[in-house]
Amino acid sequence: MATTVAPSDAAHPHGSTRRDFLFLATGAGAVVGAAALVWPFVSSMAPDAETIAAGAPIEVDLSPISEGQIINVFWRGKLIFVRRLSAKEIEDMKAVKMGDLIDPAPYYARVKEGHDQWLVSYGNCTHLGCVPIGHQGNFEGWACPCHGSQFDAVGRVRRGPAPINLPIPPYAFQGDAKVRIGEGAAA
Repeated sequence: MATTVAPSDAAHPHGSTRRDFLFLATGAGAVVGAAALVWPFVSSMAPDAETIAAGAPIEVDLSPISEGQIINVFWRGKLIFVRRLSAKEIEDMKAVKMGDLIDPAPYYARVKEGHDQWLVSYGNCTHLGCVPIGHQGNFEGWACPCHGSQFDAVGRVRRGPAPINLPIPPYAFQGDAKVRIGEGAAA
């Protein structure tokens, strides 16, 4: 009776055996299988496209906005005022004394250098969140119809009950005719 003996690993003429190949193939299959199993869980933790789009910066074309005009846009669901100041408004706002302000802020703290004819601010009253009306009140700015707060042309509170100025969102100019709201880089 003849018996068959499998050759030992050391006896293989090329140094690798069928067993080595099976170990490698099994290991590779296990890695691919584990990755395929884990990938849906990892990808489910990433924000969806709607969430990403809701927080993404927006671009506003400034070219159709005439002097003195205010436009309203929304970024992250919040109202944003974009106002093109006239030369008279700029001079008047620069001349305001800090002692006359409830929340003192110099003119240049409210606008970007080189683009000082543009104000970009949040559009809700800092008292209770009402929407102030543009070109109303005693200061050429906004007046809140709900509780009587008044803001000047660069969004500084001049008459309460609002405690602070209209906040400034992060924004950067992309040339002279475009602003990108939601991007904090200075331009």
